[in-house]
Amino acid sequence: MATGNVVVVGGTQGLGRELAQSYADDGRDVVVTGRDQGRAEAAAKEIGGNTRGTGFDLAEPHGIAEALADVGDVDYLVLAAIERDVNKVHEYDIAGALRLVTLKLVGYTEVIHALTPRLGDQSAILIFGGLARDRPYPGSTTVTTVNGGVTSLVRTLVIELAPTRVNALHPAIVGDSPQWVDMPPERHEALVQRTPIGRLVTMVEVVNASRFLLENEAINGINLSVDGGWMCM
Repeated sequence: MATGNVVVVGGTQGLGRELAQSYADDGRDVVVTGRDQGRAEAAAKEIGGNTRGTGFDLAEPHGIAEALADVGDVDYLVLAAIERDVNKVHEYDIAGALRLVTLKLVGYTEVIHALTPRLGDQSAILIFGGLARDRPYPGSTTVTTVNGGVTSLVRTLVIELAPTRVNALHPAIVGDSPQWVDMPPERHEALVQRTPIGRLVTMVEVVNASRFLLENEAINGINLSVDGGWMCM
């Protein structure tokens, strides 16, 4: 029987929060993190159950270990925190690029480093990337680069952390997520037309895919796209 925590970094909003809610509803001990301690605690209270919140900034990685010092054993670690960055090469924002690269590559890795002593042989790690790694768009240079880095990070962590399993999930645009639910109708329709299942993927589907990657003990080293066939178009 699972006895350790489910830790969701970036669990105060969006897909991370939906996944945290799913495990809290199952009665699991859940830790959600966000940049702000107060917001993390408020989100944990709203999620309910055995959920608690802690605050730290992934882009300031020297403080991560201290923030996670009181987290006990970890069954599942989810790295779902994101920041959206439109950064065109011709108008390059060095500070924005450095923040995103630090957050998603150095920050993610430091969380894993800090929690490695509390991972067991049956533990699993899930890292969120995104389809910008395969489908760049104007201004996505940094996002595309770091999501490609997530793909490589999975491969090396599988070797370094064995037998702990490590997988990544790369969602397409999630139609009912807070980021996209209010998109203009014409934008929504254009995306639907590009998706073979005839609709956008949902938050529930992303949560289900996340739990599959975390819980199926044969799944390791996978970079899974959840896109309704979008990459086939």
